[in-house]
Amino acid sequence: MSSTRPLRLSVLDQSPVPEGFTPSDALNNSLALAQHVDKLGYTRLWYSEHHSMNLLACTAPEILIGRAAAATNNIRVGSGGIMLPHYAPLKVAEVFRTLHAMFPNRIDLGLGRAPGGGQLEAYALRRDRKASQRDDFPDQLAELTAFLHPERFPADHPFRKINVMPSAPGAPVMWLLGSSTWSSVTAAREGLPYAFAHFFSPIATRQAIEYYQQNFTPSAEQKTPEATLAIGVICAPTQEEAEYLHSSVRLLQRRIRMDDRRPVATPDEAVRELSAVPTAPNPLVSFTAGSYDAPEEGEWPRYVVGTPEKVASQLRSIATALKLDELIVNTITHSHEARLRSYSLLAEAMGMASVG
Repeated sequence: MSSTRPLRLSVLDQSPVPEGFTPSDALNNSLALAQHVDKLGYTRLWYSEHHSMNLLACTAPEILIGRAAAATNNIRVGSGGIMLPHYAPLKVAEVFRTLHAMFPNRIDLGLGRAPGGGQLEAYALRRDRKASQRDDFPDQLAELTAFLHPERFPADHPFRKINVMPSAPGAPVMWLLGSSTWSSVTAAREGLPYAFAHFFSPIATRQAIEYYQQNFTPSAEQKTPEATLAIGVICAPTQEEAEYLHSSVRLLQRRIRMDDRRPVATPDEAVRELSAVPTAPNPLVSFTAGSYDAPEEGEWPRYVVGTPEKVASQLRSIATALKLDELIVNTITHSHEARLRSYSLLAEAMGMASVG
């Protein structure tokens, strides 16, 4: 992290659905969170794309982006991310040019390669179900970049004649998202800002970030490397309460590894279920008791949990080690109020300036 710039914090919201509430409640919670973190001075707010999960309500981040940007004043709003293999690049360009025209200089277009769901959902979302499953993500990425910056198309390319509307000065900022070294290699080669999903897969965090920083190739839109990582955080007034709230996430992680995508459990239910021997949800799936309890951890944990002072210290340490000026915080709790409070406590501990 630069010694002259303070550490910026941003937010990744997956619109988690708490047990006992509806997906509509979760989306309303997301809007309230957007207004909350905007006032607290967070830098950007990204929405994820997931499909066919009772756990997460955000299937169409572009819709939430428009709603949240209209309800806030300062925070950048974007996707974390759009799963590009599902879509035609021109359509993505049109959607995000529309958002950019409505909210100039506030829109981020984060792109991912993962399906955001299971194999069946990925098949249902395929652009051409008759075609082979060739990975054409690099071609899609180049085409999308050119639709947003038409000068990238060769003079004789037929798509150069397409006027991507609505036209407006500038363009949304493209980010490449990932949880592997493949994404860091691609982001460095293409000269794109890069966000690593540490909370999802923490094993390759240092390797991916450092490769990107050391091998970045400047592009017309991005002259210097810009990297960040998304990390889980839960802050509470006491360590005991923070760990109690975190039990909901620990159970969520266990359930996901068992292909169980139920809504976020209450901490009490999570404590009870975590203390019991898990049962495989599908008798055809091989299962060893305890094998779903300890997700792989890397140099740093997926979730930083504790008092505001402890969490702030750990986040600063991670950012310093990786030379990052920004971290993206992902907080999931059963209680909406506890989630809002966690972001407030962290902002105060980090010395962030509220913007009113």
